[in-house]
Amino acid sequence: MKESQLFTPVKIGPLTLRNRTIRAAAFEGMCSGNAPTDLLYDYHRSVARGGIGMTTLAYASVTRDGLSFPHQLWLRPEVVPGLRRITDAIHSEGAAASIQIGHCGNMSHRAICGCRPVSASSGINIYSPTLVRGLRRDEIAEKAKAFGDAVRLGGGGGVGAGGGEHQREAGFDAVEVHAGHGYLISQFLSPYTNRRRDEYGGSLGNRMRFMRMCMDEVMRAAGDDMAVVVKTNMRDGFRGGMEIGECLEVARELERCGAHALVLSGGFVSRAPMYVMRGSMPIRTLTHYMTQWWLKLGVGMFGRMMIPSVPFREAYFLDDARHFREAVKLPLVYVGGLVSRTKIDEVLDAGFDCVAMARALINEPDFVNRMKNEGEERCACTHANYCIARMYSIEMACHKHLHDLPCPVRREVERLDREAWQ
Repeated sequence: MKESQLFTPVKIGPLTLRNRTIRAAAFEGMCSGNAPTDLLYDYHRSVARGGIGMTTLAYASVTRDGLSFPHQLWLRPEVVPGLRRITDAIHSEGAAASIQIGHCGNMSHRAICGCRPVSASSGINIYSPTLVRGLRRDEIAEKAKAFGDAVRLGGGGGVGAGGGEHQREAGFDAVEVHAGHGYLISQFLSPYTNRRRDEYGGSLGNRMRFMRMCMDEVMRAAGDDMAVVVKTNMRDGFRGGMEIGECLEVARELERCGAHALVLSGGFVSRAPMYVMRGSMPIRTLTHYMTQWWLKLGVGMFGRMMIPSVPFREAYFLDDARHFREAVKLPLVYVGGLVSRTKIDEVLDAGFDCVAMARALINEPDFVNRMKNEGEERCACTHANYCIARMYSIEMACHKHLHDLPCPVRREVERLDREAWQ
């Protein structure tokens, strides 16, 4: 029997992790006032104490106009001390700390980002809903530079960083650039959202131009002592989006850009949200926590049509991910529906360097230690997706840890739990 690699060290660029597990960059909803809170501190410390190799704070916007929710992190000098408190706590538990940076592009509206949302091209985002403005040429370089500035704020210090009073004081060991899921970089990459006729649109080479600019800034700011990971799509998950052939070329280009590792994902949050997460969206739960009456009404009436279910199976991205393992040489992080030790070992045996988990660690923050010390085979997550429905309005949490759920919400998640085990 082949010996498991799960609890062996792994190297990502200049960084060595104590094992091959990563807390995936899943939005926590724990940043009131766009700043870190005690909730964020407590959650990531608990995951670090639970044995994870690296935990990733998510998602941190590089500019205010990149915020998609009011309780989302916005990287700026005044939040650095709060982030440093979190990274110090993570390090004290023996884990590495990463932060996902990005810009949401069209997935916002004026009340959150303070202006008309921007994207690769003008249009309408029906999921906000809002009118969207295409970025001007002179704005594109500014947005790319913001990614580098975010790295300078986020890192742990050392050679290669640029100047500045708050230079790399937050203490992160790695940065994850969000280039998937229909966020701004992904909006430039995908022909669905990029209809430009200048040097940033048309051919895939042109559509990758903004991504290359962002990566140039990030790699320069990261220097030689900070790991750079990129989350990228393997498919957009709907007709008219990018398919695996073009996404493979994006992965090759990211390797040429110097990325230390890729996180392989898929889907557009604004177009095919359950392709990203799989399973059903608990619509009653989603609307229960919404505060805007008009949004609550609209989602209640049309939510099942706008957010169709996609059947869940464990390791649902693995078949696509194998193509990327053959195409690139850099370390690859598998993410997507891992809840059991058997499947985790299967993924590692298939040549992937690390495994990333989100929902499993919301359900059991100490799942890694339980696998190692108690031989736990499977966590208790059923992918009822209460945690996801809740996070759009308040902080992410597993329903199994809450005892005061409203009756309609409790009935819905109990039904989804039952269906998961059938």
